[in-house]
Amino acid sequence: MIRHIYQADRIFDGSLWHEDAALVVEAGRVVDLLPANTGARLKGWIVPGLVDLQVNGGGGVLFNNAPTAETIATIARAHAGFGTTALMVTLITDTGAVTAQAIAAARASNVLGLHLEGPHLDRARKGTHDPSLIRPMTDADLGVLIEGAGALAHLICTIAPASVSLAQVESLAAAGVTLSLGHSDCSYATALAYTEAGARMVTHVFNAMSQMQHRAPGLVGAALNDPRLWSGLIADGFHVDDAVMQIALRTQPQIFLVSDAMATIGSDLTDFSLNGRRIYRAGGRLTLADGTLAGADIALIDAVRHVHSHLGLSLDEALRLASLNPARALGLSDRGHLGIGAQADFFCLSPEITAQGTWIAGERVA
Repeated sequence: MIRHIYQADRIFDGSLWHEDAALVVEAGRVVDLLPANTGARLKGWIVPGLVDLQVNGGGGVLFNNAPTAETIATIARAHAGFGTTALMVTLITDTGAVTAQAIAAARASNVLGLHLEGPHLDRARKGTHDPSLIRPMTDADLGVLIEGAGALAHLICTIAPASVSLAQVESLAAAGVTLSLGHSDCSYATALAYTEAGARMVTHVFNAMSQMQHRAPGLVGAALNDPRLWSGLIADGFHVDDAVMQIALRTQPQIFLVSDAMATIGSDLTDFSLNGRRIYRAGGRLTLADGTLAGADIALIDAVRHVHSHLGLSLDEALRLASLNPARALGLSDRGHLGIGAQADFFCLSPEITAQGTWIAGERVA
């Protein structure tokens, strides 16, 4: 069996830093961490690969516009260049036919799985989603999702109580779908009822949902207070104020960073189309013509850099928010860290918090 040894001045295993150390890899898995003595010395620090559970596009392409395995491969390559080694390709609210194509494409691809953000949402909290495509879940929709869960390694569905019944949530959860509450104006009590039925995540907490008020905690209150819920957070400096993010991170340990990246990542695009509407790129923001935020113009490493430099989190914690935490949220025990037995997904991190080379299962991909 071929053994690869990668040396670096520092290696972060997800919990601890190892100085002047070597990562030993066999058959794509971590088999040891040793003092450095032989093998290729890499530039930068070796850290676990980033795990992004909400990726709409990258490399100049958007999954909605071409839901194929080729599109997914382009997106994955683009994000690998920024240290992301595992991702859930995400389909924004679309037609049933496009949803079926997305499931088939994800099944044929080497990604974690598929995140369906809609179409079963609440028009009152539509955000950038096309309201004409938002609709209640039917029995036929339920069947498609249950079948998709059986075909995919992982399937996340962002749903709103306004469009999905408790019985449907129970059926989906029993089939292995990860239910995420989002784009919803539901009450705190309703959010808890849906969590009891099987929901386990909240999609881009604070954005497109009922906010926390002193007598009406809303979905945000449930996200920050219920230990059963993991919440994704877009840390780009635009979607959520830095002070609010600091409060959330002190309050709820079950938060993970997401990019919510669109087609612009790894490209020079200045605008692109989604469901027939133009989205414009300017000043680090992506917006519709009316100024509504439309996804994010960041890769996940940019979110790591933001919470480290602007929120004052330690580098350790910033990295965990984008690697170990999302892996745990999805129930992955062998990703997001470099402990013995983990898949050897890692990248070389510079002191400036940039990626200088990425490896998946011990093989360099970027």
